[in-house]
Amino acid sequence: MAYFKDKVVYQIYPKSFYDSNGDGVGDIRGITLKLDYLADLGVDYLWLTPVFPSPQKDNGYDVADYCAIDPLFGRMEDLQELIAAAENKGIGIMLDMVFNHTSTEHIWFQKALAGDLKYQDYYIFREGKPDQPPTNWQSKFGGSAWEYEKKLGKWYLHLFDVTQADLNWDNPAVREELKKVVRFWKQKGVKGFRFDVVNLISKPAVFENDDQGDGRRFYTDGPNIHEYLKELVRDTQIEDMVTVGEMSSTTLDNCIRYSDPAEKELSMCFNFHHLKVDYKNGNKWELMPADRMALKQLFETWQIGMQNGNGWNALFWCNHDQPRIVSRLGSEGDYHKQSAKMLAAMIHLLRGTPYIYQGEEIGMTNPHYTDIAQYLDVESLNYYQILLQEGKTAQQALQVLAARSRDNSRTPMQWSAAEFAGFSEGGAWLSLADNYQQINVEAALADEDSIYAFYRKLIKLRKEKQIIAEGEIHFLEKMNSEVFAYQRTWGDEELVVLNNLTAEAITIPAQLKWQDYEKLLGNYAGDWSLTADKMMLKPYECLVLYQAK
Repeated sequence: MAYFKDKVVYQIYPKSFYDSNGDGVGDIRGITLKLDYLADLGVDYLWLTPVFPSPQKDNGYDVADYCAIDPLFGRMEDLQELIAAAENKGIGIMLDMVFNHTSTEHIWFQKALAGDLKYQDYYIFREGKPDQPPTNWQSKFGGSAWEYEKKLGKWYLHLFDVTQADLNWDNPAVREELKKVVRFWKQKGVKGFRFDVVNLISKPAVFENDDQGDGRRFYTDGPNIHEYLKELVRDTQIEDMVTVGEMSSTTLDNCIRYSDPAEKELSMCFNFHHLKVDYKNGNKWELMPADRMALKQLFETWQIGMQNGNGWNALFWCNHDQPRIVSRLGSEGDYHKQSAKMLAAMIHLLRGTPYIYQGEEIGMTNPHYTDIAQYLDVESLNYYQILLQEGKTAQQALQVLAARSRDNSRTPMQWSAAEFAGFSEGGAWLSLADNYQQINVEAALADEDSIYAFYRKLIKLRKEKQIIAEGEIHFLEKMNSEVFAYQRTWGDEELVVLNNLTAEAITIPAQLKWQDYEKLLGNYAGDWSLTADKMMLKPYECLVLYQAK
């Protein structure tokens, strides 16, 4: 198994990272041109969201050919150049494998539609009447998870968009095809893989209606999931590569199994429970203030559970599907810089491997669109209509999208205060956030106290202090919803991490011995405040203390 505990992964959404040819869309050559910036940041791996041929109904997660490059992003030679150039800087490339489903434009599905029974068994087709889906399962993008094909007189399953047909992993031929894909990219020099919604690939033997929900309880962490993952990893010989699984609605016990080295499945897991603490009644499209106590308890449960079970967490706040965390749990105003730094320290020093999503390291925010015409994401457009049908006004529906839309994270990277934020000379495929003249890489690099500079320090600390990669974790201030605090221990070393989650100054009980600790990192200049047995934390303050006996 590859050593990944002291590594940091940087996620790139190529379409929005950097446009090298002026067409308004980011591309692979754009990533190569920015490698110096990424190397200076100190990251070890670059995870690229899909760059394969795709009709782009779901921004590349609808793959039409797993072993080619979409002309939108460049050529195969461009990717090979990136792999080689990154390796020269000590950076590995991780590709995104979308193995739960393909685009309906994939040749396999097209052959299935043409009546080829071999390829119909590559997907999940069921006989049925045109007005009666096989089950009442709902798509994660809204509406039925089944689509009727008149030509065949059959329904096919699509847990996501109607153009994303689920693959039938119970068919050994499908599993062999996907192994070939992994081997193909491994031979190209790719150093790791991220597997999209991989815990949904194993469907039940019998499909039945769900009288308790949308069907997910039947296919999430499905009946053969662990066997299929073991087979994929074993037969492609990727045990020594960094692999991460995106786990939808998963459980702690399953994630322990997925990431326990003894199981030989994956290096680590993404789970999303901590990013649902502002979902009212568990519904993404119903807003409420974040429940900070629930956030704390979820982190503690997963950190301690994975530690005790020998599993490993992928640590993250942001990705291409999530709103910007500084807009969500921090401050876009007076404490923008402090809150962004605090949120970074809060997870980077936990037990696990940190992921940085492009722009997170400079504190990019949600764009706050005000017109439905500004949105392009298929999920957002679908749910805008659903929200209207539920009785919300257009203004109310737009308010929900402004907080929840996946487009929030997909706005172009803000490189400078120049036109189109320095992302492109020819426009931008998605509207920019208005604050790019203030929040951009150029400004961050010129400021020694920038959010970017803080991320560099966090990454450097991970390399220097083995306690961050290897130490055990214990939680402090468990009943205080305003503070997220924990202690890492490793041998004779101790690390204390204190985070004020609020925009108010607060006082907490403190241990007198902390007076003798070294301040490794903080988001406020000057001394820290510890008097007698109390400590004062400024708004959104983070404080990292260290002692080696």
